[in-house]
Amino acid sequence: MSATLQEPPRTTEQPPPSRSPVDEVQLSPRALKRLQEREKLRTSQFDVVSAFLMALMWFIGVFALMLFIIWVTSRLSFGPRPFPQIIETPAGRGDNAEGSERDFDPPGAEEISELAEPTLQDTITAVTDAASSVAAVAATSDSSGKGDSRPPGPEAEGDDIIPRHERWELQFAAKNAGTYAQMLDFYKIELGAVGGGVQGVDYAANLAGTPRVRQGKSDDEERLYFMWVDRATPLYAFDRQLLQKAGVNISNRELLKFVEPELENMLANIELEYSTKAGHPSVTEIQKTIFQSIPAADGYTFEVLDQRYRKPKK
Repeated sequence: MSATLQEPPRTTEQPPPSRSPVDEVQLSPRALKRLQEREKLRTSQFDVVSAFLMALMWFIGVFALMLFIIWVTSRLSFGPRPFPQIIETPAGRGDNAEGSERDFDPPGAEEISELAEPTLQDTITAVTDAASSVAAVAATSDSSGKGDSRPPGPEAEGDDIIPRHERWELQFAAKNAGTYAQMLDFYKIELGAVGGGVQGVDYAANLAGTPRVRQGKSDDEERLYFMWVDRATPLYAFDRQLLQKAGVNISNRELLKFVEPELENMLANIELEYSTKAGHPSVTEIQKTIFQSIPAADGYTFEVLDQRYRKPKK
């Protein structure tokens, strides 16, 4: 009888389950509660992604808002900067003869007596002697006066300056009548036509759109205006074209540009600022100022193209 040896069944040994220190150490209820709360505050991947997307949205929103503010401010027009008021009072000699002085000597005692009201007898004597005195007056009419030192112009006391309408010249860099009309409308310059047997002044404004035409009296016009000296220029042809488009009769008439007081004062400030930088701080030293219209951020503006100065009097 034989005996058969059998191997004992093999068992696969597995490592004991890992135990955390928490399992090995018995935690108190208070420590266990704090541990659970700490587990709740741990940052998850979902929280990280959500925070990144939120920051990205905030960045895009702020960037878009900045672009919108820049776009709005670029469309806003705050108007021209304010200029201090410059008032000029040019002197003029009127019909007086040109000379070096204009002061009159005070009347003497014998001259004061002649200013008294004449009696009836004096009047009769003056009438009878009128015929015989005419020749004597003509023979003794030579005057020893030194004339009037004021410049040409309406008789007035003031500064020795060249009036603005003689001192200034406006130029517009326009290639066509449309651009030229836009410049005139921006500066609120009115075109006008006078003379030619027509009473008053015919005005035309809003030349780039639907023209506004009106009529006025010459005596009521107090604005600064400019006349054409050189008519062989494209701008003169543009003036004629714009006035004809507005329905204004320009046959044998002078074409004028009427400037508003605000623009006139702006030009005066630009002129004085330019001359001061050139070493001529007084307008009395300026002979000629040529302005040119150029594009600007809010439309157009004038700058000094050239300026000439007067020779000092000896």
